[in-house]
Amino acid sequence: MAKTPQDGTANTSRRDAQGTRLRLLDAASELFAERGYERATVRDIASRAGANQALLFRYFGSKKALFGEVMARGGQEQLRSTPPERLFEVALRGMLAGGGKAGTDRSLEVCLRSIGGSDEIAEALRGLGEEYAEVLATLSEGETGSLRADLALSWLLGIGLMRVVVAKEPLASADPDTVCALVAGALGNLLENLPKNGPADGESAGNPE
Repeated sequence: MAKTPQDGTANTSRRDAQGTRLRLLDAASELFAERGYERATVRDIASRAGANQALLFRYFGSKKALFGEVMARGGQEQLRSTPPERLFEVALRGMLAGGGKAGTDRSLEVCLRSIGGSDEIAEALRGLGEEYAEVLATLSEGETGSLRADLALSWLLGIGLMRVVVAKEPLASADPDTVCALVAGALGNLLENLPKNGPADGESAGNPE
C-alpha cells in the first residue's frame, strides 16, 4: 500500500520531535554540569537547545523529570556499558575531560554541581552513587568490599570536586593521562581485582572509537 502524504508528514513530525527532545537532553546535560540543578534554568536550557520552553514541558513534564532523564541517559548508561574493572577510570576520564570531548558523560559533574539541592534531587544523586559503589564493590573480595568501593567512589568524587568545582591548581589543569596514571598506581591497593596493566596513555578504556 502506497504511503499517503499524511503518513510522510507524521513521520517528519516524529523525527523533528525526537531531534528536539535530544537537543533538550544535550543542553540540559551541559547546563546541569556547568551550573548544577538549581542554577540551570528552564529558559536557558530551552535557549541552548534552540527550542521553545513549552516543548520542554511537553516532552518531559518538568525540570525535575528532565534531570532524571539526563542522569538515566548518562550515568546509568555508563554503568551498563562499562566493564566493572574499567568503571573507575572511564568515570575519572569523563570528569577530567570537563565536557571538552563530544559524547563525554558528565553525570558525575552534574552530581558535584547539584549537591545541596532539593530532597528529591539529593535522593536521585545518592541512588546513582549507590549504583556506582555496587559495581566497584565487585572488584574486592571479603567483608570490606562495600567499604572499599565507597572509599574509591569518595576519592573519585573528591578529585572531581577539586578539579571541576574548586579549580585547585595544579590539579585543575593537569594532563588527564598523568592524573589517571598516578591514581591507577595507588588504586590497586584499594580495589584488588583491578587489571594490573591499564590502557596505554591517551586511550580511554571502555570507549572504543
